Amino acid sequence: MVNLKIDGKTIQVEDGITILQAAEQQEIKIPTLCYHPLMEPYAACRVCVVESISGKGSELVTSCNTLVKNGMEIQTASDKALFARRMNVEMLLAQAPAAVPVQELAKELGIEKTRFKIKDPDEKCILCGMCVRACEDIVGASAISFLQRGQHREVCTPFGEQSEACIGCTACAFFCPTGAITVEDLHGRKVIHSELDLGPSTAIRVPIRQAVPMVPFIDEEACIHFKTGECKICSDVCQKEAIDHEAQDEEIELEVGSIILASGFKSFDPSLIPAYGYGRLDNVITALEFERLVNASSPTGGKILLSNGEEPKSVGIIHCVGSRDENYNEYCSRVCCMYSLKFAHLLKEKTSADIYDFYIDMRCFGKGYEEFYHRLLHEGTKFIRGRVSEVSDMALSKEEEGKLIIRVEDTLIGVVRRIPVDMVILATGLEPGTDSNQIAKVFNISCSQDGFFLERHPKLAPVSTFSDGIFLAGTCQSPKDIPDTVAQAGAAACEALALADKGKFDLEPITAEIDEELCAGCQICVGLCPFTAITYDKEKGISEINDALCKGCGTCVSACPSGAAQQKHFRDKQIFAEIEGIFIE
Repeated sequence: MVNLKIDGKTIQVEDGITILQAAEQQEIKIPTLCYHPLMEPYAACRVCVVESISGKGSELVTSCNTLVKNGMEIQTASDKALFARRMNVEMLLAQAPAAVPVQELAKELGIEKTRFKIKDPDEKCILCGMCVRACEDIVGASAISFLQRGQHREVCTPFGEQSEACIGCTACAFFCPTGAITVEDLHGRKVIHSELDLGPSTAIRVPIRQAVPMVPFIDEEACIHFKTGECKICSDVCQKEAIDHEAQDEEIELEVGSIILASGFKSFDPSLIPAYGYGRLDNVITALEFERLVNASSPTGGKILLSNGEEPKSVGIIHCVGSRDENYNEYCSRVCCMYSLKFAHLLKEKTSADIYDFYIDMRCFGKGYEEFYHRLLHEGTKFIRGRVSEVSDMALSKEEEGKLIIRVEDTLIGVVRRIPVDMVILATGLEPGTDSNQIAKVFNISCSQDGFFLERHPKLAPVSTFSDGIFLAGTCQSPKDIPDTVAQAGAAACEALALADKGKFDLEPITAEIDEELCAGCQICVGLCPFTAITYDKEKGISEINDALCKGCGTCVSACPSGAAQQKHFRDKQIFAEIEGIFIE
């Protein structure tokens, strides 16, 4: 430990830390513009100067990179230190007059204007070099550096040209203390709907907020370390030393008694409907893209903006995109109506735009849903009943120029209308996951005609499947909203726990059996059994059925060429006897 005085106060701190760190521990403020705890101190701005007093006299030192010593006496606001600090701030004010942190610091020190010559009134860079050091030392890309010397020194890419070494990590903008570096689109666009990231972009995150266990992971595609082999800031700040960049993915096999399938859904691709212009017309976006746009963590900070960065004055919301359509999906996706109403409410809250809601039927089926629909009617949302035929940018009048034109038949008044809007939101429906058929084969379950997993019974067993111990939860079984998904997940969990708690399970009373005398050993039934309940006995030369696995589907019975496979309680003799009984008076 080291004993020293800061502003007359005797303190004891750990050895090896700087004066600035010691002052921060005592809540003593020393201004600085070029210091960051994740980087080595560089003392470029020299604003953190303090007076160090010893028996030999006093001297000015930069507190960010001067280590504490025993018996040291520091004055952070002496006349000598303040004079030097003001002088340094005046020079920074001449170098970067547009930098807000410099302006605020000058105001705190009572500096109204600088005595030095201002070269560029719009300059924000104070030449602290934090961006250069971040790119070189932390990222390892070396995409930016200092050019020239003296008064002509500047921060730029090598030779002033676009650098191929840049990986777009934005670390330079993150560490820049004055906002001199900003991340912008190459074409100057503020919002790029077609490129809008639908998920989190940070390299370390938890999968979802409801993840169990709540354990973060590193996304190798977004992590700087896996791109350049350098940055390990997360390891440096993690006190538990829980981060291992050398860890590899591994597969773990577990023996379980039950499985709950919750593989989710995929959103309908609206580009399959060319008439709506998705991917071809600017400002035609999907529901998920709008959800991302309106989120507080979006690229716009939650502001609803067009592709040119302006706020929309009119927005159209089109229901049932990909749902209730014989050309795509005949079923109703259930959630589209209500999330479209939510979008209309958010648009009313955040903008002054006119909202047009195009629907076929308003299906507000849940608790409080109909009331929410009437609330939007009072808020001024314009509801138009009719399926939209096309979205185009072909103007037929002056008021339609520069707008998206929604052509729709208003079935309530019996006319075809052309409505110009600035933005179109496509309420896309829900579809089965892309790997649902593969999952169904792995777990020996069936899919319904629409591609979703098939339950054992829609009313009596809505979470069970025809394979014992395998249960369904969520939108893998059918389109549903969050409350229904949570309810079904709870039911599936209860079924799984009940199966484990009981310690035994009931066998199917109606199963197939094979007559050994009639079986020819052709093995046709072995390949057809969907539950792998039939095996071939090489010694006996016949097929055998495992009663514990057989579900009595009858596939083997109908396929057996010798009639050796029969179904209990439904043998041929029994069926014929029932038929004969019908004709007996």
